[in-house]
Formats: sequence, structure tokens, C-alpha cells
Amino acid sequence: MTSTDSSLAGCLNGVRVLDLTQFEAGPSCTEALGWLGAEVVKVENPRGGDPGRGSFGAPEGGDSWYFLLFNANKKSITVNLKDERGLALVKDLARQADVFIENYAPGAVERLGLGYDTIKDIKPDIIYAQVKGFGEGPYENNLAFDMIAQACGGVMSITGEDGQPPVKPGTTLGDTGTGMLLVSSILAALFKRTTTGQGTRLQLAMQDAMLHYIRVAFAAQAVTGAAAGRAGAKLFSGTNPPCGIFPCKPGGANDYVYVYTSRANPAHWKRLLQVIGREDLIDDARYDSGDKRVAHEAEIDAMISDWTRRHDKREAMRLLGEAGIPAGAVLDTMELQHDEQFVRSGIMQEINHPTNGAFKMPAWPVRHDGRPPTITPAPTLGQHNEDVLSDWLGLSGSAVQDLKSGGVI
Repeated sequence: MTSTDSSLAGCLNGVRVLDLTQFEAGPSCTEALGWLGAEVVKVENPRGGDPGRGSFGAPEGGDSWYFLLFNANKKSITVNLKDERGLALVKDLARQADVFIENYAPGAVERLGLGYDTIKDIKPDIIYAQVKGFGEGPYENNLAFDMIAQACGGVMSITGEDGQPPVKPGTTLGDTGTGMLLVSSILAALFKRTTTGQGTRLQLAMQDAMLHYIRVAFAAQAVTGAAAGRAGAKLFSGTNPPCGIFPCKPGGANDYVYVYTSRANPAHWKRLLQVIGREDLIDDARYDSGDKRVAHEAEIDAMISDWTRRHDKREAMRLLGEAGIPAGAVLDTMELQHDEQFVRSGIMQEINHPTNGAFKMPAWPVRHDGRPPTITPAPTLGQHNEDVLSDWLGLSGSAVQDLKSGGVI
């Protein structure tokens, strides 16, 4: 499918994003804008570019798979921001941009001479977006990465088993979770600008973003009056067994199925008893409410485990799902990447990168009129120097060559 075939092509057509971000929190945001149709120009250091290009075991002669996953549908230009001509070049590009976004260390963008006040003077209606680790306060100058945000934002405190140390979730909520929140505000700011003509400054701290993802934990705290604890695979409320992960055959590392009976639908419990062959307990008063089942949780879990161990995880999910019981097999990354249903739906797409070759990666998950947008590979370093400088600034090929010869790009 070509980009013109995508039902999403053009949603942000004409929107120009000047992207001074690196690693993941910022790049995940700008990648989403690129998927939605914006022209995203990534400004990189001529010497190596985004540090993410070399992260996580990059293949020889290519960029890291990590970089490819967070920089699809972008263009790359290289600019030496410590050169006066390079700085002037970025300011000229900012005049042509709709969105300027950065996630450098605290104070770095201001020291470079590209702070909000400077860019606003150049482009009064600019949408200027920033990601930092912490908001105003005692830690505002501290550096932060995903795991720091998850620790300081409460996520780790509610992750893990009861009575055990906190655990870092496998998902990068601190990075991509922050990026997705910033996307929504950039879209809102773009809409506001169409009606008022006014630009906006958007500031998002990774620690602050984490509070958005643990609102259920704050609800649990309001009920108990104590800080939300760790519940492992179960719920904070702990009032509606069964609810958790149960082992399946053949007993591999991820041979499990999650089974849940909702507090809002008592029929789930009765259906579950029918599926596992324990219809004799349907009218048993010991189990006829979630609160009562809490007292028998260990024996209920053993009962469910006895049944799930006789099935593989996909079969267990199918049987329970067909009976109207919420259930989900624990699928690993290899299983997900090679699931043909994701390929057919466009949720998983294969790119052909100029240095890394073929690579299958997740697309933007929202389907617009049936399909997600098409992925184009992450750019090689400086791949679009001439293209962008010609299109945005009207520079000739010789002018671009002069900048290259002078070490500006």
C-alpha cells in the first residue's frame, strides 16, 4: 500500500514540525504526528545524530532497531547548532514551522539560543512544545529517563507482588506514555490556532505525565485512606475473584492466560463455572458474590488453574471468550510480530530500510476508515538536507553544498 492509498494520508497535511528531540519521549510524539500526515523534520547533530541511532546494539553499518521504531515517517537534516550559521539556519526553519518541539536536558535549548521567547519572536503563532523530566520545583534541573519518571511518578510503587519490592513495568510509560499525551495537546493547540491565530507553549514533565496513568490507584487510595499498594496481576480492589494470570500447557515462560470476572456482571462467574465443568457450584451460597469469593480466593484460583493447565493459552482464551468471559492469552513480542492478523489489518507493517533492510514494526494503532497509515522507514542521518533546505528555505543546491563544505550541516 502506498502512502496515497492510506485513508489517513493528509489528516495533518501541510503541518510542518521542526523536531529537536532524541531517544524516545519526544520522538514518539513527533513520529505520531508524522503518521498523522505532518511533515516532520528531525534536526540532528552532524556527528552521529540522535544518540538513539546507536542504542541497543545497532547492526553494523546501520541504525539501531530502537531508532527505527521511533522515527518512522520523518525527514532528517543535520545542523551544527554550535555554529552561528547553523543556529541561524534553524531559526530560519522555525519561521516556516507550525510546531517546534524539543526534549533536551533542562536549560540546554535556552543555552543554544532556541528558547521559547526567541522562537516566539521569530514565529509568534508557533506551537512550542517541550518535554522535561520534572516540572517546576526542587528537581526541575534533574535529568530523567523512562525508569526515573516511572519511579517518581508512582508507577513502580503499584507494580509488583504484595510484600515484595517495587518493579519497573516492561512498558515505557515514562517515555512513550509522555509522548502520547503531548500529541493530544499539540493537536488541540493546532485546532486552537485555526480559530484564534494564537500559538501555544506546551510543557510536559515526564513525572507529571505518570499521574495520568495511575488514576485508578488514586481511586483505591481514596477508598482505603492508605497509599495504593502492589497487587501483582490482580486488581487494587481485590474484591472479585477470580482475577489473575493462570498457567497453561505446555508450561513455557509465557504460557499463561488472564481470566477476569467483572464486578459489574455476575454472569461471568456462572459462565466460568460452566466452562470448567463446575456447574455444581453455580448456586453455592459461598461463592455467590465477589465479596464472598474473596474468602475462598486460594481454592478458586486452584480450581481455575487445574482447568487452564489442561489447555494451551490460545485454546483457553478461545473457550472462555466464546462463553462470554473476559480472557486474554499472554502473548510475547515474537508471537505478536508474526501474527498474520496484525499484518492483514495493517497494525503490523514491514518496512524496507536502506541500511537495515526489511523490518516488521507496529504502526499507528488507530484505524481511520478501516486502516492505519502506511509506515515509511526512519531516515538515514541527514538524508533530507537538500530536500528540506530547498523546499522550506528555497536554498539552491550550491548553497546547500556550501553549508556542507563549511561544516554547518
